Amino acid sequence: MNQRLIAEIGQHCLTLQRDGYLDTWRRPQRMGRPEMVYRLTRRSHDLFQADSHQFTLDLLKSVQEIYGPNAPEKLLYNVFEKKTAALKARVKGQTVAERAKWLAHVRDGEGYMSQFTDDGEGGPRIVECHSPIMNLVDRYPIVGRFEQDMFEAVLGTRVRRQMIRNSGLYECAFYFAV
Repeated sequence: MNQRLIAEIGQHCLTLQRDGYLDTWRRPQRMGRPEMVYRLTRRSHDLFQADSHQFTLDLLKSVQEIYGPNAPEKLLYNVFEKKTAALKARVKGQTVAERAKWLAHVRDGEGYMSQFTDDGEGGPRIVECHSPIMNLVDRYPIVGRFEQDMFEAVLGTRVRRQMIRNSGLYECAFYFAV
């Protein structure tokens, strides 16, 4: 990468940090200079697509009031079953890794900032750095289980979901064997 481009990227990162959208720190390396690491802050999440706004939460609350305490989860289960079936019908790839790359691409297009990673550390996984349905996951934690089940059905293998939320950092990793 040329030095001018690196300098421009650095300037953009400094501006984003100054405005409260990026958090930065230095990560020590075994040899050489420390690596500069960036992550989005909670303030930056408002800039990205969020499908589950207050209206969705109000609808689920009304369903609960009308049909009972399990109604929202039944409704969400039905939505995820249909989403899973639709993904399985269009899935591309013969191997688990090929399907994982395809799924990461689809999820990225839905606003999850998703990418497939197989760097030898921790095994293959799909890592997501944003959730457009975060307030839905907060209110109905079972959504995390529904996402994991969906990943298992689409990939055709067991999946372990691990979510990390720490001082503005959101990361959800889906680990699986290839």
